[in-house]
Amino acid sequence: MEQHTPLELEIRRRIAAAGPMPVDEYMGLCLAHPEHGYYVTRDPLGARGDFITAPEISQMFGELIGLWMTAVWKQMGAPPHVRVIELGPGRGTLMKDALRAAQVVPDFRDAVALHLIEISPVLEAQQERTLEPLTLPMFWHPELTDVPGGPAIIIANEFFDALPIKQAIKQESGWHERLVGIDGNGNLAFMTAAAPIPHFDRLLPASVRAAPAQSIYEWRADAAAFDLGKRLAKEGGAALVIDYGHAESGAGDTLQAVGRHAFANPLIAPGSVDLTAHVDFQALTRAAEAMGAKGYAPINQGQFLRRLGIDTRAHTLKAKASRAVSAEIDAAVLRLTGAGAAGMGDLFKVAAFTHPSLGAPPGFE
Repeated sequence: MEQHTPLELEIRRRIAAAGPMPVDEYMGLCLAHPEHGYYVTRDPLGARGDFITAPEISQMFGELIGLWMTAVWKQMGAPPHVRVIELGPGRGTLMKDALRAAQVVPDFRDAVALHLIEISPVLEAQQERTLEPLTLPMFWHPELTDVPGGPAIIIANEFFDALPIKQAIKQESGWHERLVGIDGNGNLAFMTAAAPIPHFDRLLPASVRAAPAQSIYEWRADAAAFDLGKRLAKEGGAALVIDYGHAESGAGDTLQAVGRHAFANPLIAPGSVDLTAHVDFQALTRAAEAMGAKGYAPINQGQFLRRLGIDTRAHTLKAKASRAVSAEIDAAVLRLTGAGAAGMGDLFKVAAFTHPSLGAPPGFE
């Protein structure tokens, strides 16, 4: 008898009761089910987890973001109180490195209250351990909208890719929503809604409308981008969004599962593997700007880190390092800025959003 994860049993129960579910409902359950969701039950990061994020590769990543935050704070007029908000802070590594580097501007450090947006009790406990030595006021919230008002600097590294996506598949009769159901062999399988989505073509970018039959189009709810844009427009400040994705909207199936540093089938063992999909930066920017924020078009992560001075920082670190550690630093720079499948430099994009009065933030001039 095949063993199902507890979450798969729950998903099968729901499908039996209500029929096949949309992809975003499936993805949301896999990641955030209050009892069996992937992020709720484990620490997915690092060598023993399922994937490694940029802050875990090198301290330089967080340090440069820390210096970016101090420069933005000065641009904002150096307010005496600023909320530094991180969406999905992982283990707290990025923020630990960022705020350590920001000590070079003591007035900024004194102004900071830290707000962390996290749904995982496991990761929240880890963040608390990591960040405790900073001795800063720290608060945790499930949503950005729960953070009190006031000027803010918002960091979102690999946050938007984990927000659930909807998918539609193009057929002769129109675009039909993609669903998750149970096939004739009793397995979870992708299916297609019988009726097309009404008037869907009108909502699509021209590049997607022209896509051939059987193309898949993905989109996310705009709520998180709306919240970010609204916050900046109303309260002031800036946001930095770092994620893998595409600068312009287009067709393509990017839903993927990762378990133990290898790609997996997203429909096998739900709740035990990480599900993500590429971020559509054009759609994200459109949503944030609709709320009154100003968006700065995404640039490649490699370009962004070079503009912030990663090569100079690496040179400084290597000056006091052994040959072995110097080689590790070079490898980290290559991983963070390099092109191709082994590097994150091209695949990952960096976009910024600000209050309209602020002007271009560092790296986007």
